[in-house]
Amino acid sequence: MADQERIHTRLQNIRSVEPILGALRTISLGSWQAALNRQLRIRRYREQLVSLLPAVLARLGRRRRWWWRRPRPLAPTVLLVIGSERGLCGAFNNNLALLVQKRLAEYEAQGIEVELHALGKRIVRLLQRQGTPIAWAKSLPTTALPGRGLAAELIDVWMARYEAYELDAVDLVYHAYLNSTLYRPVMMRILPPTFAIDANVALPWPPPYIDTDPVSLYTHIIQLATTTELYRILLDSAAAEHSARYQLMEGATQNSKRLIDELTLTLQSMRQQAITAEMQELAAGAGLVGEH
Repeated sequence: MADQERIHTRLQNIRSVEPILGALRTISLGSWQAALNRQLRIRRYREQLVSLLPAVLARLGRRRRWWWRRPRPLAPTVLLVIGSERGLCGAFNNNLALLVQKRLAEYEAQGIEVELHALGKRIVRLLQRQGTPIAWAKSLPTTALPGRGLAAELIDVWMARYEAYELDAVDLVYHAYLNSTLYRPVMMRILPPTFAIDANVALPWPPPYIDTDPVSLYTHIIQLATTTELYRILLDSAAAEHSARYQLMEGATQNSKRLIDELTLTLQSMRQQAITAEMQELAAGAGLVGEH
């Protein structure tokens, strides 16, 4: 009887958790797909921005301001790690922390001063438990995807520091989304910016009319394209996070259904055995069957 009550209690607990798992799975699926769709639009927008550079460079001529390639004094490098705000995403943050530690060791071996920045409470807590000093940290949205405003805020600060020779470079560590079941931690440099510009590309005819200072326009396009790239990376990380959470919730939902079926069958079998034993006792008491 005690075993039957224990199994019944466990069955009720799993049944109460199953709707929560289903809701988390649905939310993760929606956020995952939204991140991918928004990322596709952002990538197209950035390509259109970069396609304007050849025409602007043609107007600059000798006044090209390759300000991000000029010789620079020694300054710290920012390493930004993009983690998750919530849990239930497996080894998502652990893998990032491993790459961060590896990269910090490489910086130290090269004698490079580093400022570690972090986005997401989970990765911040993990790095703090490891004793890794964090110079700056910020939370990510819990109920929505990261916004472009966050990317613009970071790029504005970094570029201002870069032009003031207070910053040498900005490297990012994040999870790159590969497909529905695969993502991997990567590192890339976002500042100084690099753009694949074909110097021999044919300019449109008639040439576009530029009714502004080409140097200011060139700088604005560079900053806007870099902001857009950071925003795309934030969405890429979000897609990887939500796909990981969806896979985990999908697996947990399937396991809960399997456990419910198994426990239900076990409970039914125990009840049948109890009823059979009770009927045998009644029949023996009435003298219908002999006692063994």
